[in-house]
Amino acid sequence: MNIEDIIIPPKKIETQPWQLGHVITNEIPENGILLVFCSDYRGGKGNAVAKNFDTVREEFYKLSKFDFEIPICDLGDIISGKSLQDTHYILQEILSACLYKNTVPIVVGGGNDLSIAMIHALNFHQKNIRYTQINNKIELSNEGEEISEKNFLQKIFNSKLLSLKDYHHLGYQKHLNEIDAVKLMKSVEFDVVRLAEMMGNTDRIEPFFRRADLVTLNCDAVESFAEAFSVNPQINGLNRREICAVMKEVGLGENLKMAGIFNFNADAENILNHQLLAQMIWYLLEGIDIQKTHPKERKYDTFWVLIDDREFAFKRDTFTGLWYFGSDENIQKCVPCSQYEYDLAKNGVLSERLIVKS
Repeated sequence: MNIEDIIIPPKKIETQPWQLGHVITNEIPENGILLVFCSDYRGGKGNAVAKNFDTVREEFYKLSKFDFEIPICDLGDIISGKSLQDTHYILQEILSACLYKNTVPIVVGGGNDLSIAMIHALNFHQKNIRYTQINNKIELSNEGEEISEKNFLQKIFNSKLLSLKDYHHLGYQKHLNEIDAVKLMKSVEFDVVRLAEMMGNTDRIEPFFRRADLVTLNCDAVESFAEAFSVNPQINGLNRREICAVMKEVGLGENLKMAGIFNFNADAENILNHQLLAQMIWYLLEGIDIQKTHPKERKYDTFWVLIDDREFAFKRDTFTGLWYFGSDENIQKCVPCSQYEYDLAKNGVLSERLIVKS
């Protein structure tokens, strides 16, 4: 498959030397970051008519290139297939090409169902995938053979071909969800975090990104202002500052292989919506750049906490300040946690999540 046959290259945007657009290329780099935009919303209530992402690009390109060290590519816009399944296949091919080059692809636009194409592409290259989704709804429908936003998650869980090790669902809103769906997720020991637990403090949700291989964001989880930010706008959700902080934490994840930002309202006329998406992508890139240029060797301080005559170990990374639960010398066998959970333990309360995961 030739890239030229499935991609519309981005238009030329003039920028100054200090701006990000000055260093963006249109070739898939080695050990870098790749952006690709998609217009296929058929998995929801939309269509596959080509969207204009030029305004987002203009806002993104004129942001500071800061001190980013890794190469960045804007591949362009995916040409939607005749069917939604065709689009999924095209996307998988692009993502697989990125993984071969150890480049982190970021898919922007399209419906939330594109998440399943991403996990299929990742599954070809590795097993035991850790997936974190930010979404205001937990959709677990079994209806229909065709993949959609409502059934893709259930298809992932039921698939014998996909090797899913862990799943986290962040940002759900109680008033928008069936209580049975929430109970089901908790019964199989998947982490489910309400919007209220995310607001104002990214430290408590950072552990859910730390070892994630794939993170996807449904823009329905971001509050709309002035004009609809997502194709399914909500008055409640993560605000502008919170979502940018969350995106940086996503990028800082030590295992991140790819990320998706779906259901953005590309037809919005309000420039603020395009500015917000551009800055969300920028903070995601900043996190990835920091993670990829961090020193690989780590040292840890160990703290023992006594709860009901039992000792529990917490470890803190001396460089990043991140916390882990467990005493094993192999940090990969310890559970990522937050300082909040450590402080709770000092007060005699051990998080149920840590008990289950350890």
